[in-house]
Amino acid sequence: MAEQGPLRFAFDSPAIRVRFGAGCVRELPAELDALGFARLLLITTPGRARDVRAMRALLGPRLAETFAQALPHVPAELVRRALEVTAAARPDACLVFGGGSAVGLGKAVARETGLPLVAVPTTYAGSEMTSIWGISDEGGKRTGRDARALPRLVLYDAELTLDLPPAISAASGMNAMAHAVEAMYAAGAGPEVVILAEDAIRRLRDALPRIIREPRNVDARDQALAGAHLAGRSLEKAVMGLHHKLCHVLGGSFGLPHAETHAALLPYVVAFNAAAAPEAMARIAAALGAPDAVTALLSLSQSIGTARPLAELGLTAEQVPRAAALACAGSYPNPRAVTEPDVAALLERARTGAAP
Repeated sequence: MAEQGPLRFAFDSPAIRVRFGAGCVRELPAELDALGFARLLLITTPGRARDVRAMRALLGPRLAETFAQALPHVPAELVRRALEVTAAARPDACLVFGGGSAVGLGKAVARETGLPLVAVPTTYAGSEMTSIWGISDEGGKRTGRDARALPRLVLYDAELTLDLPPAISAASGMNAMAHAVEAMYAAGAGPEVVILAEDAIRRLRDALPRIIREPRNVDARDQALAGAHLAGRSLEKAVMGLHHKLCHVLGGSFGLPHAETHAALLPYVVAFNAAAAPEAMARIAAALGAPDAVTALLSLSQSIGTARPLAELGLTAEQVPRAAALACAGSYPNPRAVTEPDVAALLERARTGAAP
């Protein structure tokens, strides 16, 4: 994809307000004023002292308190501590700054308190465009949908992603790709879902290799962020299947890293579902600019360094049967029927890096 110049757009709906454009984080105070938010709890991840200072300078007295302890998979104990800080700070809104871990914790707080959520994403997780929440405890990871978890305002600023390391950018981008790909064959997916997902796939396909080559290319970062936004919108409008179930199981019950697991698993789950969803596979392949969806996804993943065996991410052979059993527990839509032997075989191939 050739450089297209600055990408800037905005839209409002009854549920969410979105502002997209490089440098738009500087508009945050005005946007908060428009919504009447005057006292904010900032939620972010550890190690962001520079970003916290920047937010403090930008927001001034609006920033009531900071909770910089967000972790992957949103541990239940962390939610409890965040709620204690929230109660003491008495904010009128929560501001999340960062990737999926910060957004996930903000959603948990918003769901428990009813506080409106403002999101400034700095990765390609896309979860800021969904009402999907998740919390991990000793029993694994619980997920669901709740309107209170959908941010009221989202600001996308590609300048905030320029220092995101290429390897993390690639994994995060393939996480977004997984949202769009699975939305394409989701049960009951309508034309709007397909249009959003196809555009997301095309943008991510072109942007991610460019980010690996030129990590500080603002146009490439713009396109990847737009792809993640569109993928998140498609995720909100579709019901996810086996891929997302497996990623939640492997992350919540076995501690595998979220984005990297999405990236590693995607070609395997697409191969598993391919024969059961031929029309969707043809659309995915076309969006990837290739004759075959599985081959194209694997090739893209290899070219950006995300094609890693699950064994490297921490999954052992002994864990595969239990992971398969957990992935088959409960009911959820998927193009192909899901059985423990089939899922165990899929996981073992992905664990060892065999062909999908």
